[in-house]
Amino acid sequence: MTDIVDSGSGSDSVAGPSGPGTEDDGGVQTGGVLFAMCLALVLVTASMSSLYLALPDLAVDLDASTTSLTWIVDGYVLALAGLVLPLGALGDRLGRRAVLLAGAVVLGAAALAASEASGTTALIAWRAVMGLGAAMIMPGTLSTITAVLPDAQRQKGVAVWSACAAVGVIVGMLATGLLLHWFSWRSIFVSGAVAALGVALAAVFLAPETKGGERHRFDVAGALCTALAPAGLVYALIEGNEAGWGRPTVLAALAVTVVVGIAYVVLGLRTEHPLLDPRLFRNRGFRAGAVTIAVQFMAVFGFFFVGLQYLQLVLGYSPLKSALALVPVAVVVAVVSEVTPRLATRLGMRTIMICGLLLLGAGLCTLSLIDVDSGYPPFLGSLVLAGLGIGLTGVVGTSAITGSLPREQQGVASAMNDVTREAGAAIGIALMGSLFGSHYRSSLPDLSGLPEPAAEVVRHTAVGGLEVADRLGPQGAMLATNVKEALVHGMSVALASVAAITAVAACLLVRTPQQPASPE
Repeated sequence: MTDIVDSGSGSDSVAGPSGPGTEDDGGVQTGGVLFAMCLALVLVTASMSSLYLALPDLAVDLDASTTSLTWIVDGYVLALAGLVLPLGALGDRLGRRAVLLAGAVVLGAAALAASEASGTTALIAWRAVMGLGAAMIMPGTLSTITAVLPDAQRQKGVAVWSACAAVGVIVGMLATGLLLHWFSWRSIFVSGAVAALGVALAAVFLAPETKGGERHRFDVAGALCTALAPAGLVYALIEGNEAGWGRPTVLAALAVTVVVGIAYVVLGLRTEHPLLDPRLFRNRGFRAGAVTIAVQFMAVFGFFFVGLQYLQLVLGYSPLKSALALVPVAVVVAVVSEVTPRLATRLGMRTIMICGLLLLGAGLCTLSLIDVDSGYPPFLGSLVLAGLGIGLTGVVGTSAITGSLPREQQGVASAMNDVTREAGAAIGIALMGSLFGSHYRSSLPDLSGLPEPAAEVVRHTAVGGLEVADRLGPQGAMLATNVKEALVHGMSVALASVAAITAVAACLLVRTPQQPASPE
C-alpha cells in the first residue's frame, strides 16, 4: 500500500514502493487505484438504483403508497446529497481512504438492518443511514483519482469514473432483477452488504491514502446549509403534491430552503475558508458543469422512478426483463463516454454540454409521447436518444468542474461534482415522483362503484389498482385499462416537465464561454 501525504504546500505528494503496472511518478499503481475507486462508485450508484425494480413488491408487502415509495428511494439519495460535501471535507482532513472504509462499514451494516425492516418508516430510516455511508464513500473516489493520476491520464480517468457512475446504475438494476427472480426484495440489501465488504477490501489493498494539503477550521455553518437546503426542497416537492402546497409544513419547508440558501451565500462570503465557496460560481465553466451534471441526474433518476413502473405494470415485464431492457442504453452511455473526451477536444466543452442536454431532453420528450399500446421499441428508441445525451453530459460536465479549478482544489471540485449529482438526483426523484403520483390519481375515473377500501387501494398506487382489478375477474378489465392509462398519463407529465427543464438548462449554457478540453 502507498500513501499520498500532505506536503505542507497546499498540494499532494506521492510516496510509495514501485511495482508492476501503470504507475505515476511516486510508484502508485494507477490502474489498481482506478479499479478500486470505480468499484466503490459502482456500489454507491447501484445502491441508488437497486430498489426501483422492487417498488411493486414493496408497495404490496409493506402497503406503501406512492409517497412512501418516493421517500424509500429518496431517503438514501437525500442523505447522500446533504452529507457528501462535509464528509468529503472530513476525508480531506483525516484521509480519504480511511473515511471511505468507514463508509463501507456503515453502508453494509445499514443494508443488513434494512433487510429486516417490517414497515416503511423503518426502511426509510435505514435507507437514510445507507446514504450516510455512501456520502462517506463517494467524495474520496474522484478526488483520489484526480490526486493520484498524472496530468496526462487525469481526463481519461475522469471519463472512466463518469462512465462507471452511469453503468453502476444499470448494474444495480440487473443485480436486483436477478435477485428478485429467485428471492424477495430483502435479498437486495443482503447483497448490498456483501458488495460493501468487497469495496472495503479493494480499497485496503489497491488504493493509497490521500489527504488535502491544507488545514482550516471546519465550516459548520456551511455544512448545515448544504444539508438543509436540498432536504427542505425535497420535502416540499414530495409532500406538496400529496397534501397540498398550502399546507403549513410544506410552506415552512420552502421557506427553510430559501432562507438557508441565502444564508449559505452570505456566510460563505464572510467565511475565510468556506466548505464550498460561493465565489466559485462566478467561474462560468464551473457553473456550467454544475448545472449540466445536476440536470442530467435529475432527469435520469427521476425517469427510473416512473419509467420502470411502465415496463413492469404496463408492459408486464418481470424485474429481470425490465433490467435487461435497459442494457442497450448502458452500452450507448459507455461507448459515448469513451469517445466524448476526443469530441470535446475538437468541438469544445460548451458545445458538447449543450448538445448532450438537448439530446437528453429530446429523449425524455419523445418518451412522454408513448401510450399504453406503444410497446417496447418506441420506449427503447427514446432511451437510446437520451443515452447519447447522458454519455456526453456526464463526461464534459465533470471535466468542466474539475478542469476549472487548479490541482490543489481538486477536493473541492470532486465534492462539488458529487453534490450536484446527488442533489439533482434527489430533486428529480421528488419532482417526478410527485408529479407522477398526483397526475395518476387525478386521471383515474370515478371509483364510486367500488367499495371505499378497494377504491383507496386503487388511488394508493398503480400496482394496488391492478391487484384490485385482478380480483374483480372479467369485470376488472376496464379498471385495469384505466389504471394503466392513468399511470402513463402521470409518467408523461413528469417526463415532459423535466424535458422542459433540460431544454432551459441547455439554453442557459449558450452564454458560457467555449471551454477547450485538455488533450487526453
